[in-house]
Amino acid sequence: MGKGGMSHGGGEGQDGEGEENMAAWLLAVKTLRIQPFILPPLGPHDVKVQMKAVGICGSDVHHFKNMRCANFVVKKPMVIGHECAGIIEEVGSEVKFLAKGDRVALEPGISCGRCTLCKDGRYNLCPEMKCFGSPPTNGSLANQVVHPASLCFKLPDNVSLEEGAMCEPLSVGVHACRRANVSPETKVLIMGAGPIGLVTMLAARAFGAPKIVIVDIDDRRLSFAKDLGADEIIRVSTNIQDVGDEVVKIGNAMGAGVDVSFDCVGFNKTMSTALNATRPGGKVCLVGLGQSEMTVPLTPAAAREVDVVGIFRYRNTWPLCIEFLRTGKIDVKPLITHRFRFTQEEVEKAFETSARGGDAIKVMFNL
Repeated sequence: MGKGGMSHGGGEGQDGEGEENMAAWLLAVKTLRIQPFILPPLGPHDVKVQMKAVGICGSDVHHFKNMRCANFVVKKPMVIGHECAGIIEEVGSEVKFLAKGDRVALEPGISCGRCTLCKDGRYNLCPEMKCFGSPPTNGSLANQVVHPASLCFKLPDNVSLEEGAMCEPLSVGVHACRRANVSPETKVLIMGAGPIGLVTMLAARAFGAPKIVIVDIDDRRLSFAKDLGADEIIRVSTNIQDVGDEVVKIGNAMGAGVDVSFDCVGFNKTMSTALNATRPGGKVCLVGLGQSEMTVPLTPAAAREVDVVGIFRYRNTWPLCIEFLRTGKIDVKPLITHRFRFTQEEVEKAFETSARGGDAIKVMFNL
């Protein structure tokens, strides 16, 4: 978890009732064990949070299956998880704006606050970032965590703890829409109808996008996207030779030029499609990081002045996400397709369910 913490074979209790703090430790490929987890001391600006809702992210599944996600490699046992919300159990001596019993959503990354990027407000790019469940930093699938109070955001009464945990994936979509300057005049194409493609679609609609076309290779996910509010859905192939024909289909479905394309997959095929489908002067935002290197038609896109932007996680998104949820502009509840309890058997089943994909969109733990 963000403030540290370590494994423990037994000993003193961790919470007010003397019960030991337990967490889901990733020990090896597809090997998770619920084991004791010692929390660091509560600092003056920290809070101790009783976890109540923790979602499984695609990066968690990569760590579970491969002990790595992109360049982040699990080299020692690590507590997994980072999409989370809970109830304040204890506050540090200098914390004035939160109190015991408050329901909060947690932003999982702690930046240094000192480097040029942090000072410029781009703290998500901080080279010293410590993020829940991103090795070597322990995560939040635990009974309790200690976290900076400044990264804990109070939830309104009409926003559930599960919805609070969904602020983390939703933040990716919100940050992407900010980077791409989505507005009520922006016609949007989304490549990929997985969890991140879906939250990007919801965010784009909340930012005012009047028409959204979403494409995927899976009919079930496209059907889910349609039910969630996509204007048009298109099934595509994995064959790079089909890009030309599929760009024509996208243009016909949109009925006008694509202003912004979000590639929520990150493969040669999806990025090539996005670059070709976007109108001259438009924008492509690369959200998914499926391949570390890609071969794409960049030169013709540059000749049409198609801007390409990337995103890494998010910054300053939790207040807006919570406001979207409070007002009903975004409803993330349909995305939560499976729920599990925090037991050894259920933790294993939950990760197997998420790793299998299929009809699982968001798998959520209720602690």
